Amino acid sequence: MEQLEQQLHAITTEWKDSGYLQAGKLFVVGCSTSEVIGEKIGTSGSEQVAEQIYQAFKKLQDQTGILLAFQCCEHLNRALVIERSTKDTFNYDEVTAVPVPTAGGSMAAHAFKHMEDPVVVEHIKADAGIDIGETMIGMHVRHVAVPLRLKQRQLGSARVNAAFSRPKLIGGQRAVYCKQ
Repeated sequence: MEQLEQQLHAITTEWKDSGYLQAGKLFVVGCSTSEVIGEKIGTSGSEQVAEQIYQAFKKLQDQTGILLAFQCCEHLNRALVIERSTKDTFNYDEVTAVPVPTAGGSMAAHAFKHMEDPVVVEHIKADAGIDIGETMIGMHVRHVAVPLRLKQRQLGSARVNAAFSRPKLIGGQRAVYCKQ
């Protein structure tokens, strides 16, 4: 657990220092706690690992002002746990589901239990996110997703990928992309 804490600190510090996180922007966390502990995704969820990850990203939220979304597993169609205030801000449609470790995953279930006023939504357009254990967050990241190559590429036994988004470049050869 101490190693996980050090790895989480490295990951969240790198995100904080990246300059890609802005207050009020949506950040999605996809996580297989099973993969973190070296097991096959969806087979051995860990509440203890979920707690560590939740606390690390909650601290990142406190430091940066981002809004968090926790992705459920495929048993809930990769729906997301967010605060009701976030749902209202972005006008997302709430769905009826309560994530549990066996349907939603340990991470989403933990977030649902510990958020202030959690709701579940089917779709979001996040500005950035992290995928711990190849949980496929890409469907929830705004176009155009750009990989953030973290130095800390592992969390326990899980591979870690990260992405932020940028506006589309349109207009072709004569277009100007920087303000002059």
